[in-house]
Amino acid sequence: MIETAQLVQLLEAKDAAQWRRGLFDLAASFGFEQALFGVVHSRHAQFENAFLESNYSPQWREHYDAERLAYVDPTVSHCLTSNLPIIWQPETFNTKEGHALYEEASGYGIRTGVTLPIHGPGGEVGMLSLASDAAPGKGFAREAARSLAELTLIRDYAFASSVQFLHQGGGEAVPRLTRRELEVLNWVMAGKSSWEISMITRCSEATVNFHLANVRQKFNVNTRQQAVVKAISLGLLNPEDRHR
Repeated sequence: MIETAQLVQLLEAKDAAQWRRGLFDLAASFGFEQALFGVVHSRHAQFENAFLESNYSPQWREHYDAERLAYVDPTVSHCLTSNLPIIWQPETFNTKEGHALYEEASGYGIRTGVTLPIHGPGGEVGMLSLASDAAPGKGFAREAARSLAELTLIRDYAFASSVQFLHQGGGEAVPRLTRRELEVLNWVMAGKSSWEISMITRCSEATVNFHLANVRQKFNVNTRQQAVVKAISLGLLNPEDRHR
C-alpha cells in the first residue's frame, strides 16, 4: 500500500530531478520498471511541446519522437478523449501502425502497462504511463486492476506537483487568458474586425480593443494577428474550431 509520505515528497520536491526520482520510485514500488509523465497545455498543442519526464530507454524515446509515433499510439489517443485509465496489452495496439509500435516497444522492455489520462483545470492534457516487461495476460490485468485506485492517486499527486516545473528547461509559459479574451481572439482568427466582434459579442468596440490590447501585452506581440498565431502555437486556439 502506498504511503502518504511518498506522495507528499512529490509536492515537496525542490527541483525537477528530485521530483522525477520520487515519481520513478513510486512506479517501481508497484512493479513498473519504466514510467513516463507528459503534459501539454491543451489538447490542441503539439506533442513535441510537452513537458516530459521518463526513464524509458533513450534510444526508444529518440526513435519514438523521430518517427512521431505519438500520433499513432493508441494510449495517447485514449488520453485525449477519456478520463479513465487504460490497462494495455498487445491487443490494445490493434491497428497496423499500432502493432508495429508495440513490437518495437517490446524490444525495450515495454510489453504491458497502465496509462492514466491527465486533464488539468487549466485545459492541460497529458498522461502518466507505467510500463513493465511482465508477460501479457489475465494475470497482469488482474494485478494492475487491483492497483488502479492507488495509481490514480499517484497520477493526481504527480500532476499537482509538476506544475512548478512545467515551464522549466526551455519551455514557454502559457499566459492565462480570460474567457472574454479567448472569445475575442477566436473571432479575430475568423477574420472579424473589432466593430464586427463588438456586434457579435454585444459590447462596445472600445471594449473589444481593450481585450485585444491585454492579449497583445500578455503575448508580448505587436499585432492581433501575431497574437492569433501565438495562441495557435501554444494550443490555446484551434483553427479547426474557428467560428463560421
